Amino acid sequence: MPDVTKTETAAPQTVASPSATEPAGEAVQEKARSLWGDAWRDLRRNPYFIVSSVLIFFLLLIAAFPGLFTSASPTTGDLVKHYVGKPELSKIGSEGWFGYDIQGRSVYARLIYGTRASIIVGIAVTAIVTVVGGIMGMISGYFGGIVDAILSRITDVFFGIPFLLGAMVVLQSFTERTTAVVVFALAFLGWTQITRVMRGAVITVKQADYVHAAKALGAGTTRILFRHILPNAMAPVIVVATIALGSYISAEATLSYLGLGLASPTISWGVDISSGVQAIRTSQHILLYPSIMLSITVLAFIMLGEAVRNALDPKLR
Repeated sequence: MPDVTKTETAAPQTVASPSATEPAGEAVQEKARSLWGDAWRDLRRNPYFIVSSVLIFFLLLIAAFPGLFTSASPTTGDLVKHYVGKPELSKIGSEGWFGYDIQGRSVYARLIYGTRASIIVGIAVTAIVTVVGGIMGMISGYFGGIVDAILSRITDVFFGIPFLLGAMVVLQSFTERTTAVVVFALAFLGWTQITRVMRGAVITVKQADYVHAAKALGAGTTRILFRHILPNAMAPVIVVATIALGSYISAEATLSYLGLGLASPTISWGVDISSGVQAIRTSQHILLYPSIMLSITVLAFIMLGEAVRNALDPKLR
């Protein structure tokens, strides 16, 4: 008998082409990505965000642990080093890098320890105005009617007061101007912008379909506000608050320079700038270095705010 040869027919296998599947996977990821995830992806590619984040992290590290950067005392002075500012004369240890002030205190040590007061004032004022202004704007925008009219008129009254001038008047009513007093004075007049931004965002968000669906399902007002409206209305508020943080640090330095903000023995860049003006013709280093640190700090927060605004604003994409 002849041999019967069995031919094995292999089942056809379909090999997926990577080029055909990858775009589909990317499209699914694009659809699944949220606003915050998309913003974070853009922020990681933004050089302004990277540079400002590194600067802010470094400033926060200095404010939290000033002893890591200098061993000199910012309050102990030596009159022998009175107004010493030349590099060849001031290199007496690490505390003499930037020279000495009128009382022989290290300018470098005062720069390091002065970071804490400026950062605390900026962050504290920003947190207070964001909470107070956010709540008022959310209530005003969501309820509308007479509630919106009353809160809007109150906001207009405070918004019409010049910020620095009003802060001066508030600070004049206190005999001792500590960090807490300066924070209160700036926050007392700084919540209006956040209120207006939050109100406009809430008015837009509350018209969305998911808010109407939550109401139809019987969700309470508190749940709708904090579960559905607030997370979707926070993007513009975060942008404004981030940019305003640098402005509050600058305002604190301005008030301290005018003698109405923080005062000695509190260590602050504004206090050092004010004392440096007295010797601007002979010892410019006392005024120069605190001014540079203040400018770098304000610029870092403004750059961060601009980067966040570009990432969260869909019109700029």
